Amino acid sequence: MSKQYAVIGLGRFGMSVGVNLAAQGHEVLGIDSNEALVHDASSVLTHVIQADATDEEALKAMGLRNFDGVIVAIGSDLEASILVTLLLKEMGAPLVIAKASTELQGRVLQKIGADRVVYPERDMGARVAHSLVASNILDSIELSPKYSILEVEAPPQLCGKTLKELNLRNRYSVTVLAIKRDNSIMASPKAEDLIMSGDILVVIGPHDGFRNLEKLK
Repeated sequence: MSKQYAVIGLGRFGMSVGVNLAAQGHEVLGIDSNEALVHDASSVLTHVIQADATDEEALKAMGLRNFDGVIVAIGSDLEASILVTLLLKEMGAPLVIAKASTELQGRVLQKIGADRVVYPERDMGARVAHSLVASNILDSIELSPKYSILEVEAPPQLCGKTLKELNLRNRYSVTVLAIKRDNSIMASPKAEDLIMSGDILVVIGPHDGFRNLEKLK
């Protein structure tokens, strides 16, 4: 189901998150005070607004409390990031995710209300996007703009069937590299191996294939 997200700050990290969310079929509003960044984003995001997010009235006018989530991806301006995060929580935004450059900044942002703090050096945009919209995805490694390796909880529709029966490679173009079950790892599983409830699947494939898998939750 399509959701609504807003990304405040359209630098490299903000754009990466926004583009990945849009690619997954969600509506994305991009906000930045930089006219050039807003112009560049207009062709890839659903909506864009040139505005100063630290302006309380301007922020309220955007209706962000009705969005499923807001990503505060403002650059190195910690003061602006803190102010915007505070304003969003005061407005009732249900999920605010703030970017931080250091652990100290992260602790400050959490104390003033950020629901989650991410560190671009460790959390790529694709990983954040996946974690926002797919609760059964535990981790991801982006190999290229189109391919990733994911750790995903086995959807109920896959349980009780063998890999041969599921035929995931032909149906979704994804390949199961390993199955984690309890405290053991089954590497290079065979076609007759059964998927069981509680299994963690390590899969590789294109993002399009993963989107179809996510619908099986």
